[in-house]
Amino acid sequence: MSQLIQANDLRQHITRIIAMTGSAPAEAAQVADNLVMANLSGHDSHGVGMVPRYVDAVLEGGLSPNTGVKVLLDTGPLLNLDGQRGYGQITGVQAIQMGIERAKQHGVCTVALSRSHHLGRIGHFAEMAVAQGLVSVHFVNVLSRPVVAPFGGGDGRFGTNPCCIGVPMGNRAPFVLDFATSRVAQGKMRVAHNKGEQVPPGYLIDEHGHPTTDPGVVVVPQSNGLFGALMTFGDHKGFGMAMACELLGGALTGGGTWHYEADEKRAVLNSMLTMLIDPVRLGTQATFEQEALAFADWLRQSPDAPGSDGVKLAGEPERAARAEREQNGIWIDDATWAEIETSEKKLQTRS
Repeated sequence: MSQLIQANDLRQHITRIIAMTGSAPAEAAQVADNLVMANLSGHDSHGVGMVPRYVDAVLEGGLSPNTGVKVLLDTGPLLNLDGQRGYGQITGVQAIQMGIERAKQHGVCTVALSRSHHLGRIGHFAEMAVAQGLVSVHFVNVLSRPVVAPFGGGDGRFGTNPCCIGVPMGNRAPFVLDFATSRVAQGKMRVAHNKGEQVPPGYLIDEHGHPTTDPGVVVVPQSNGLFGALMTFGDHKGFGMAMACELLGGALTGGGTWHYEADEKRAVLNSMLTMLIDPVRLGTQATFEQEALAFADWLRQSPDAPGSDGVKLAGEPERAARAEREQNGIWIDDATWAEIETSEKKLQTRS
């Protein structure tokens, strides 16, 4: 079962809970707005269902409310920032805002953001960049219980390690490619588990390394206390991309990589390497826009494949979902809502 909630009502409710973790009103509102936007965009895995984990992380001391980025290096084209375990919806925005300003000035900016708490939907940061006419590329790693198996391996060794690319498309809606390097995001398995659903073959292995369609193997401990794992997309290709995200997003930023035994801590730390490019300063703006639009038009001329809805470009499904859900509301399954209510009670008990 599930319930339909209007976006504004959901924002107000989540803002209240985040404020109870100790966040100032502006921070609570920004975190809540980001989470609800993920739901609106069709990515429930990165939406309000994350609130219980955030609450636990605050209570454990792994997430620090009212904490912004600390500047470790600022040369203009290079930024090195420490997220200091602050809400990623805050530190990530600060990092990208700083990067945009410097990319406009210098033509490029590479931003290394380390030790941020869960950044949420990385596409949000690409959308910030393309709105300013900039191209952005993001590599992100995850420091938390490892949930993705290396190609050829039989247990979780790293996180879902997302990659994101944003490209402005002139006067049209931008190209925003945002994907986990796992076959599917971990949060989508939590949503499926809470709904009591199975998932397609090829997504998961169980705690013994065997294929399974039960999303619960990566959500709750199994009979032997172990977890299963997600598979990478595209076999060895996704594995290679996941490792690149770990090396660039984790090692190069200074945030670190995962090479530890799993623990039960609820905090999710992300580090992100972002590259921002201004086509205007590069001197290719006119041809860039012309060629980008010509290629998009060429793709759309492809006849619809049998049984498909035709060619869709990255970012279009999210924009369609926002229009529909903003008008009609957001469905939250009962198990997820119960978890949110439980997290609120934990905070009430603490106070």
